[in-house]
Amino acid sequence: MSFDLYQEITDQIIAMLEKGVVPWRSPILGAQSAGHPKNLASKKPYRGINVFLLAFTAWAEGYPSAYWLTFNQIKERGGTVRKGEKSTMVVFWKLFETTDRETGELKEVPVMRYYRVFNLAQCDGIEMPDAAAFEPLAFEPVEQAEAILAGYADGPAIEHLGTKAFYRPARDMVRMPERERFTSTEEYYSTLLHELAHSTGHSKRLDRGLDTELAPFGSTEYGKEELVAEMASAFLSGHAGIEPATIENQAAYLGGWLRKIRGDKMLIVQAAGAAQKAADWILGQRYPAE
Repeated sequence: MSFDLYQEITDQIIAMLEKGVVPWRSPILGAQSAGHPKNLASKKPYRGINVFLLAFTAWAEGYPSAYWLTFNQIKERGGTVRKGEKSTMVVFWKLFETTDRETGELKEVPVMRYYRVFNLAQCDGIEMPDAAAFEPLAFEPVEQAEAILAGYADGPAIEHLGTKAFYRPARDMVRMPERERFTSTEEYYSTLLHELAHSTGHSKRLDRGLDTELAPFGSTEYGKEELVAEMASAFLSGHAGIEPATIENQAAYLGGWLRKIRGDKMLIVQAAGAAQKAADWILGQRYPAE
């Protein structure tokens, strides 16, 4: 089967739009918008469709840098790509000489080609020129919260990288910024508990369709899942003895979603029930299906 570059680009844009990464309030120190994507070697900004491919990827993955490099450019600078990191496609036009079928004359036609790049946030050994400054949090573990994390027996993998927090159903993985990047210890735990609550919706756990029936960003079902995760995080935060101020932040965050789904009078009751099941699952309390 031939490789259709145009279809590949279209599929990537559609996949990005369907990912539904929440543009949420950030309790993360040093979090920033990466800005217009540029190549670190040439210092030139990317243009056309590459702006969407790279800028959207940086936003969705939580990359804080606007700079990108090819694998060879990274090697030339003495850097390395972290294990497991995936490259992002960049396209360009190249002129090829061909013979006109009607006139027999030589002519040049533009043909789209592609190569792959990595964000500096995916690399080690290369200084990030646009790194955001922050004063690291003096993180102090909360014993009861750590017990909840340790007790989630069949939980997803958790990795600390970048400046975004999210759950990725396809990999059954939670990505979190480093603990020291949060504005408070409580914010770290409540954010992590929110993402872990999402993970209970995987088909191998409570099966809310997160990995089989992905709800588009902004849809009612997407909003409902966010509500479930926030309520479950509130339940678990209470169980861990985390300060009520954290729950106040969650309530403010939920306001935007509630405006979209206010018409469903059953929603809060249903979401609260699903959130309780999610919290119970993380706590290791398994109950028979109702």
